[in-house]
Amino acid sequence: MKLFQNFKQKSPQQRFLFVLGLVFLGLYLFLGVTLFVWKSMPVEIPYTRRIILGVLLIVYAAFRFYRLLESETEE
Repeated sequence: MKLFQNFKQKSPQQRFLFVLGLVFLGLYLFLGVTLFVWKSMPVEIPYTRRIILGVLLIVYAAFRFYRLLESETEE
């Protein structure tokens, strides 16, 4: 796979930033899904607003994933 071939040829700093980007992608996805699933949150937020915030976090994660892949193909 071309993505993994580029991963081996990068400097340690570029690899670290790539992995850090993947970690934050997972974090945003986790937070978005958690807002959907967690019924009794310690913070009182109406369910409709939790859904809206969760969708926004998931869309932002998708946007970051797209940018991460685009930066990989440029180099």
